[in-house]
Amino acid sequence: MAKKIRVKLVRSTIGRKPNQVKTVKALGLRKLNSVVEKDVNPAILGMVNTVSHLVEVEEIS
Repeated sequence: MAKKIRVKLVRSTIGRKPNQVKTVKALGLRKLNSVVEKDVNPAILGMVNTVSHLVEVEEIS
């Protein structure tokens, strides 16, 4: 069974660089405080790392 993470958008994308805004949307986050659950893989971890200052990450067992 693959590990999962819960990603929550806690800071706004207003005024951020275009690649950061696109990364947040690609993760499936739309509004502030929206939450998505994703399987852990290198692509997702790289996306989370790109916008780490905008999101909170929690590991799900």
